[in-house]
Amino acid sequence: MMIKQIGLTALIFCSFNSFSQVEYPTDQISANLKNRANAVVRKMETRVDMRSGDNVIMNIKKVVTVLNKNGDSQAEIALLYNKNTTIKSVKGLIFDAFGKATSKFTLSNFTDHSAVSDFSLFEDDRVKHFEPTVLSYPYTIAYEYEVRFKQNLIIPDWYASRTADVAVENSSYTFICKPDDKVRIKAFNYKGEPEVILNEKFKSQTWTVKNLTAFKPEPYAPDPENYRCHVKIAPEDFSYYGYKGKYQNWDELGKWIYTELVKNRQTLTPATVEEVKALVAGIQNEKDKARKVYEYVQKKTRYISVQVGIGGQQPMLASEVHQLSYGDCKALVNYTQSLLKAIDIPSLYCIVNAGSFKKDMEPEFASMNQGNHIILCLPLKNDTTWLECTNQESPFGFLGSFTDDRTVLACTEDGGKILKTPALSTQMNLQNREAELVLDAEGNINGTMQTTCSGSQYDNYAQFVNQPMKEQLKLLKTTYDVDNIDFDAFKLTQDKGNAPVTMESLQLSIQKYAPRTNNHIYLVLNAFNKKRSIPEVRNRTLPVFINRGYTDIDELTYTLPNDVVVDMLPQGTEIKTVFGSYGISVRKVDKKIIYRRKLVLNSGTYPADKYTDFADFMSSVSSYDQMKAIFKTELAKN
Repeated sequence: MMIKQIGLTALIFCSFNSFSQVEYPTDQISANLKNRANAVVRKMETRVDMRSGDNVIMNIKKVVTVLNKNGDSQAEIALLYNKNTTIKSVKGLIFDAFGKATSKFTLSNFTDHSAVSDFSLFEDDRVKHFEPTVLSYPYTIAYEYEVRFKQNLIIPDWYASRTADVAVENSSYTFICKPDDKVRIKAFNYKGEPEVILNEKFKSQTWTVKNLTAFKPEPYAPDPENYRCHVKIAPEDFSYYGYKGKYQNWDELGKWIYTELVKNRQTLTPATVEEVKALVAGIQNEKDKARKVYEYVQKKTRYISVQVGIGGQQPMLASEVHQLSYGDCKALVNYTQSLLKAIDIPSLYCIVNAGSFKKDMEPEFASMNQGNHIILCLPLKNDTTWLECTNQESPFGFLGSFTDDRTVLACTEDGGKILKTPALSTQMNLQNREAELVLDAEGNINGTMQTTCSGSQYDNYAQFVNQPMKEQLKLLKTTYDVDNIDFDAFKLTQDKGNAPVTMESLQLSIQKYAPRTNNHIYLVLNAFNKKRSIPEVRNRTLPVFINRGYTDIDELTYTLPNDVVVDMLPQGTEIKTVFGSYGISVRKVDKKIIYRRKLVLNSGTYPADKYTDFADFMSSVSSYDQMKAIFKTELAKN
């Protein structure tokens, strides 16, 4: 580390005038940075000054050149604010391609709207938004803004670049605090050490990245956190909306969350306690009791976002949820936990980073902003059970692809614990489809089909649930993207037992599915589950990452008309690779053609140089999925 002794004033003295008066003509950008880029960050300075636990100043100075229309989003500015986050000032300029200022803007040019989403009822957050109107490219926007946070529990992470197709000339991050402040810092994918400035009044650390070329998104790439340069900061002593605390690890953070934010929110009225006890009266098994309570919560409540109070981190009172019958993930988990507590069933309030992309908590670096959702864990004897409390349709004990197979922080009075949610295996993530179809001499098809989905594929039809039939039929047209397909009947059922299964049954018809030329009919046997090939990638740099494996099995039986005979059937095939396997078979039994297909895709991480092999495998699957059977009428047989 480089240590310098200078004054704070010298460190931070850089007015917006000097920052924006520098010319930024586009022709000064190196060709290397323009390559593949839609925009180039010419200069970005992020400075976070932690003056005290309830006074953190973040100053951003940024210059971005937008090269084409696809880069316009990089010129937009969105500033979130609330009672405890104040926007102090904003000013900026817009330059043409030659670096000449054409207009300026201030906070008065921003629109102001609520950050409330469609499913929010209460929310403190609002957004100031600015989107420049520019008619010609390239152009450059230079701006500075300052935000004050009245808390230091959550210090925003810094990323040298968060966006694909954006290059960076120069980006720096400076964190300033008092010399004796204890702060944990972890830099990811940063080469070298930060520059450190230290004296008796303050300590600063600066990370700088220069000449970072734009990167193209690569298909089947791992979590960007694994390879993008970023810095996380967590002060040991913190202030948060009037609360004080201290933590160095997950154990201490989990204890603080439970004791300060959750524990005192779990009081139920005596009447509610008696109600839940009566609900499980006569049930001896703890898991069966918990199931009864879970189903009670699902019927009684609905999910709605409630981002107010203690920065959106504290749940509503359990008694309030009981009275109002709604809540967000925090509130519904807390309510369910409170009901279970009333019947002496212990459970754990767990913070998770939810999403289809699996993300773990950093095992050696605890911080408050690594989770975005709450779930409940029941540590039943020899049968740990997990509950998703925000979904009225979710089966008891089932976590789908939103929260499966990742570490979570369980918050308890005895401390935080890192646990892992159950994984859904390739074999469990099963879609099994069977169809009985009739082909006529004009190439039309009609018949019945049944599909069952389990594991991560259980939710394949989630958007269909509780929709009217008219809307379900519209969704079917999107799900089965086949020309001229119509559905005469549709039924969706869900078995929410220990191994949940979604079952679809339908009657369908497809006009002119198998085209006819002269006396020949050409039938693509795989009508409903074709895979597309994946793009070729030259000079692949990232590992191949298959986030979640699955198994698809299709068996389609086609009954032929009496005056049609087989001219050619595709040969069966079997492909086995490290990425998975694929096999098809085609059999003729009397007047029936039985087509069977099985695709297995394995989850895992593979070297970058294996991408070509993976692409070849998927290309082969795509080709075989298009294989045709050829039939001819008996009149043309001779």
